Amino acid sequence: MKVICIINLKGGVAKTISAINIAYTLAEKRGKRVLLIDNDKQGNTSKFFGVHDYEKPSLAEVLTGQLPQGDTLFNTLQCTKYDNLHVLPANMNLLHADRSILIDASKPQQTRLHKALGTMERAGYSYDFAVIDCAPDLNMSVINAIVAAHHVLIPIKIDKFAFDGIDTLLQQIEEMRDFNPGLRVLGGFVTMYSRNNVNLQGVEVLSEKAGLPMFTTAIRNTVKVSETTYAGLPLAIYAPKSTAARDYDALVDEYLQKAGEAV
Repeated sequence: MKVICIINLKGGVAKTISAINIAYTLAEKRGKRVLLIDNDKQGNTSKFFGVHDYEKPSLAEVLTGQLPQGDTLFNTLQCTKYDNLHVLPANMNLLHADRSILIDASKPQQTRLHKALGTMERAGYSYDFAVIDCAPDLNMSVINAIVAAHHVLIPIKIDKFAFDGIDTLLQQIEEMRDFNPGLRVLGGFVTMYSRNNVNLQGVEVLSEKAGLPMFTTAIRNTVKVSETTYAGLPLAIYAPKSTAARDYDALVDEYLQKAGEAV
């Protein structure tokens, strides 16, 4: 199972929308078995798929080891209406989980998600990909995601503040290599893209000054993206002919090529 971490320390860059549409495209258009992990206490990915629930275990319980007796990570996974796509949900309990991990020195703090995913695989519950939608933060749950990941993808909205946090994020990722030496930053990709000088120059500066490899594919700006959050449908279903739907399809192809997978 390849683990993809979708992350940016800046909010409002379409991390959640990107994680949802990348996961859906891999699952339903490429025929892969995909686990989508909601790693944001706001739980927007969970809400999108209708699995936001305080009555059932979530990522918080996985990270803190507080699952009901006999349960494993697999017991926390929720089915969606798409056969190949399951969700590990999150809610505000993740806020308390981060604090709990920080004060619990009795077991390793950074590798809990990695170990939980490994235990699930060894038990025979296999996925081709896990896509992690991370909060715009560097808390313990996000650090766990980085340590568990094979590949990092960074969605970026080009504006005056586009570079905020990129250096910090890349530095943090580099520090995590002690726990995860095989981690690769496959690159950034532009979201809410319009063909203007700001976007064209921004991509060039990101590549040259930040030293961040950039995907060729950019996700074009369209109102259809925000509409999908109300419809609760991935772009490929809600607006399959929209520019953004075609762009996410192309982005997945480019990702698979970069990752060395057969398209």
